[in-house]
Amino acid sequence: MGILEHLCNSSRYRVKIQVQHKEIAGNFLIPAASLWCIMINKEITMRTKYFAFAILAVLALVLSACGPTTVNQAAPENVRTLNVSGVGIVYLTPDIVYINIGVNTQRDNAAEAVEVNKEQTNAVIAAIREFGVDAKDIRTTNFSIWSNPQYDEFGQITGTNYVVDNSVNVTVRDLEKLGDLLDAAVGAGANSIYSIQFDVEDKTEANKEARAKAVEDAKLEAQELADAAGLSLVDIQTINYYEGSALPYYDGYGKGGGGGAAVESAVPIQPGQLAVSVTVNITYSIK
Repeated sequence: MGILEHLCNSSRYRVKIQVQHKEIAGNFLIPAASLWCIMINKEITMRTKYFAFAILAVLALVLSACGPTTVNQAAPENVRTLNVSGVGIVYLTPDIVYINIGVNTQRDNAAEAVEVNKEQTNAVIAAIREFGVDAKDIRTTNFSIWSNPQYDEFGQITGTNYVVDNSVNVTVRDLEKLGDLLDAAVGAGANSIYSIQFDVEDKTEANKEARAKAVEDAKLEAQELADAAGLSLVDIQTINYYEGSALPYYDGYGKGGGGGAAVESAVPIQPGQLAVSVTVNITYSIK
């Protein structure tokens, strides 16, 4: 039997305790050792609580160490920079052309206008196909019909015409045939040639060359500026580039109506050149 247990069970010493309670009142004798046992048990309980609080505090510190950590680092020194731009341009000879051809028909009757327009458009497409244009290179871009009131000199409506417009986009890959093709299309019934747009079908290599020229232009400008300011180029921080569309030769032809437009045989066509451009912006660090 342990010392604590022995003391708690001893009845040699007794202590007189007065108890006052609304339900319990009187004098009681309890062993002194039992009272000391109660005090020791209370002290042990308090120590246990303190120990538990200490453990919880340690755990809190450990868990807080596992959370996000913010490290304050010294800000890097300011880097001096130089911004320059360069442009690269490559000129190309067009090898493809897009034309928009239309048939415009007016009649007093809507159904008749549609029928006549259909016949004329089919004739125009057939004439174009005679020049080796593939069916996939002919695409309808517009078909519309509307009424067109007719007025007398007093502003009174005297009748109504119906207008039908049918236009197709044609891709021509043989530019040498373009003049004769236009002549044949007009002869077959086309009375509106809205636009001619020249282009280069594959501009991949031209874009590469233009980019290289633009970078070289920017590097030359950066070196000249650095030399003039007594500075040295260190390295490239950023580089951005922008490719512009090839600027095609554009020509609008007379827009006819009704009876058709008189076009000279073998229409003269001058494709000219296209300009493919690239712009680069480069940022250098300098010292």
